[in-house]
Amino acid sequence: MNSLNIGFIGLGLMGGAMVARLQDKGYSVVVLGNRDRTELDKAIARGATEASNAREVAQASDITMICVGTSDQVESRMRGADGVIAGLEDGKIVIDFGTSLPASTRALALEVADAGGVYLDAPIGRTPSHAREGMLNLMCAGDQQAFAQVKPVLEDLAENVFHLGESGNGHTIKLINNFCSQITATVLAEAFAVADRSGVARQDVYNVMRAGPVGSVFMDLMAAYALEGDPTKLAFSIGNATKDVGYYVKMTEDAGSPSLIAPGALAQLSAAVEGGMGDKLVPELLDHFLASLPGD
Repeated sequence: MNSLNIGFIGLGLMGGAMVARLQDKGYSVVVLGNRDRTELDKAIARGATEASNAREVAQASDITMICVGTSDQVESRMRGADGVIAGLEDGKIVIDFGTSLPASTRALALEVADAGGVYLDAPIGRTPSHAREGMLNLMCAGDQQAFAQVKPVLEDLAENVFHLGESGNGHTIKLINNFCSQITATVLAEAFAVADRSGVARQDVYNVMRAGPVGSVFMDLMAAYALEGDPTKLAFSIGNATKDVGYYVKMTEDAGSPSLIAPGALAQLSAAVEGGMGDKLVPELLDHFLASLPGD
């Protein structure tokens, strides 16, 4: 049994897989879920203890981990009488694994420091199946000494653990990464739709593009739906993609250098969400473009 006590807030698909991995590695885990108890109940069945609020999680844990969807959700669990900060003591560490706004991250880091703790941002690359196998990519930022303390735990979860400097840098780089990913996704979705409208075979478009410098693994993930009808190779929702590109736009505006490219992709992602596709997977953006482009 590992001597460190871990608190984990947010047991969706990713969080649930991470908790299962931590339990496999012998950590004692205190958990707090949200609406869906599926992964929460699995963790409890494996021996986790359920807390009634975020303060209790922090009080019981050496490291409190948060894996929720938005900055607002992180802030709601961090602040207030029943929030994580209220349960901190000197030397305790909090890690945000979500994709959050860097400005929010830096503000929370100061509040955690005032309570005697340390706040690290460590957004995730890869999928829940990678989490279950300890093969994530983690983009960690914040206090170097605290990072050194938690690195062995992070290495139980991840194949690649990066330390990227001061607080907020992890979330900044994650948003740049996701901006590039979702721009690529929207471009490829439109490209396959234009192929249909132009009367050429999607397969021919793929074969030519894949053989050239634009070819990539990401193209293969999008093509799995365009050519084979399988969207699950890129198991990331259009709603989450919209949130991340929106955060990227906000981040660039906050930095005084508004993005020149992201607003176009964000407009299409937002239109897909407004059309009821928020829970669909990113490769299914093809259907949005087919419905939006003129033609038969």
